[in-house]
Amino acid sequence: MKTRLPVLVAFISGALMIIAFFGRGSMVDAASETALTWQSIVGGFALLLGAVSIVRVHWQKISTRHEDRFYSACLLVCFVVMGGSGVVFGIGGGTLFDGLFQRIQAPMMSTMFSVLAFFIASAAYRAFRARSVSSAILLVAAMVVMLGRIPMGQYIYHGLPAWADWIMTVPSMAVQRGILIGAALGAASMSLRIILGVERTYLGRG
Repeated sequence: MKTRLPVLVAFISGALMIIAFFGRGSMVDAASETALTWQSIVGGFALLLGAVSIVRVHWQKISTRHEDRFYSACLLVCFVVMGGSGVVFGIGGGTLFDGLFQRIQAPMMSTMFSVLAFFIASAAYRAFRARSVSSAILLVAAMVVMLGRIPMGQYIYHGLPAWADWIMTVPSMAVQRGILIGAALGAASMSLRIILGVERTYLGRG
């Protein structure tokens, strides 16, 4: 029963969403809206469960005097302050939550992306070594795009921005569409496996 009930719920929910997407009707629309409402409720409880889990894990680190207890304490303090300010004063513009987000979290996010830029540059240096014809083409295309996106590229050659736009809109877009189509097919096949009960890893078993 512990296995059949979740599989049955997944089958009914998935089949209902498929029918609602391809068909129309008052009963189908009402059932799909009810299912989406229950999905929002379950998602809210899952978010609450995740918050409780974060608090328990980091409180355990603090109580056991783990070597990273300082970072856990900072996380819990920020969690309580941000969450409490959002619940009490709201999240609109000019509120305490908005001020904390704009003055603390947003600069930290920008700093994190700035640090990631160095790692991306290091990875690009290792990947763009012209060891073969394919890597040489990748290197040339990357150089054209990077130079075409900065003002210095226009001083080197005035046609670089147009070449960079062509690379991004024609070959790069074709590759992106191929990746998206493959990802969509993979997601569809995995969804069918879950709906039909073939894939049961979400139950904690193969």
